[in-house]
Amino acid sequence: MGIYGERVLPRLLNVACGGKELQALRRRVCGGLVGEVVEVGFGTGHNVPFYPPSVTRVAAVEPADLGWRLAEKRLAASSVLVERSGLDGQALPFEDNSFDMAVSTWTLCTIADVGTALGELRRVLRPGGSLHFLEHGLAPAEDEKVRRWQRRLDPWQQRLVGGCHLTRPIVELLTGAGFRVEAVDVFYEQGAPKFGGATSLGVAVSP
Repeated sequence: MGIYGERVLPRLLNVACGGKELQALRRRVCGGLVGEVVEVGFGTGHNVPFYPPSVTRVAAVEPADLGWRLAEKRLAASSVLVERSGLDGQALPFEDNSFDMAVSTWTLCTIADVGTALGELRRVLRPGGSLHFLEHGLAPAEDEKVRRWQRRLDPWQQRLVGGCHLTRPIVELLTGAGFRVEAVDVFYEQGAPKFGGATSLGVAVSP
């Protein structure tokens, strides 16, 4: 990952992704989680306070050691068991059909081979298991002007934000991986520049 990715970026994301305005979105995406859950892109644990009591265990997949250390206070305050269980969403170290549900927040934009990662999530989810997702990506088709800006800025975004893409079509990626999107809300976050992408919040089921 390099010094920037290992020591600097986790601190920047800890601040940027910890704003109060994002907490309501995290509460929404974590609502309805039950049983054994795998979270890809655990980061610094900003979802931890919003895991419902119905969650029995969370297997956290996070490559950055510093990110895990920055999550310590949130983990200590949680009644839900959270275990760091993997480093790479593209190669999950779990048996097939291991989890009831999965959660991903602002992660699919960054994983290098997102198709492989989604295939891995389908593999480890039990039949009928669901992926709760909160992601930013390509603006809606009617906002072509915004899309043009996203395409211009995408190379810079990837360099500055650890490989984060602005132009990934989240719903299309999910359906292309075989998920059935049961519910999705697509919107621009209030106060955020549109070129940062439309936010997609929803639930996708692995048949």
